[in-house]
Amino acid sequence: MMRDDGAALIEAYRSDGFVAVRGLIDPAELAPLATEVDAAVARRKARDTRSLTEKSRYEQSFVQCQYMWEDSPGIRPLTFHENVCRMAAELIGAGAVRLWHDQALYKEVGGKSTQAHQDHPYWPITEDATITAWIPLVEVDRVTGCMGYVPGSHHDARQFVDIFAGDDSNGPQVEDQAVFVPARPGDVLFHHGRTMHMALPNQSGITRRAYTAIYFADGCTRGGERAHPSVDRTGIPIGAAIDGPATPIAWPLPGGAFPEPGPWPDTSDERFQRSAALGIIPGMA
Repeated sequence: MMRDDGAALIEAYRSDGFVAVRGLIDPAELAPLATEVDAAVARRKARDTRSLTEKSRYEQSFVQCQYMWEDSPGIRPLTFHENVCRMAAELIGAGAVRLWHDQALYKEVGGKSTQAHQDHPYWPITEDATITAWIPLVEVDRVTGCMGYVPGSHHDARQFVDIFAGDDSNGPQVEDQAVFVPARPGDVLFHHGRTMHMALPNQSGITRRAYTAIYFADGCTRGGERAHPSVDRTGIPIGAAIDGPATPIAWPLPGGAFPEPGPWPDTSDERFQRSAALGIIPGMA
């Protein structure tokens, strides 16, 4: 659907749990922003010289770099793109949305499929008003590894799937129920936090480059003790509104200016240090 079909987009999103908005970003505007993402991924991943076969099953699904906007200011016009953030707000019916985090997901040549899962179970957010914008930086199809969504699955209960475990058999086998969505630069695919989704393997000769950003309705609260940098960095307690500097208002932008990120903790935590060393989060690139 084109972005002018606002009511139809909202209806489709509420019914299916996902929607493709064609031409939401001008491809000419996206091209230099894609170059910024490419440069940031290259910088973040400069220390990681492993081949695809040396990586875990999860890492073979995609190259992942999170919180890109924080250490790469040139990406902020994409993270806080008015068309994208406004559409996210309209789809979830929010007067304002905050950023949970952004990330680059690059599927290497030969990269494996991304296992079917819901996003929300990984996030300590009580409410269901969460949405992911998936932005292709190259044309994607069933050969390069496009996204697939199970229509209506956002009405199902939250189901945690441990896609980090490296076992393809531990999650739902729902590929035959999925709608796979080819897309071009300028298109933006949105899906609900509980929508079951996956991505096909990259059987092409180029890297499948995609950038995503997760937004949630302003006023959502922290639920559960699950650790996550978006709330742990500023010590947001269970039950409190999620409103720290890691999760700024994305739309409408206060004063029209891009936010500035908050600091990352100085910690010796082994998992944190490994994530920083691999360029998954800011810190050591």
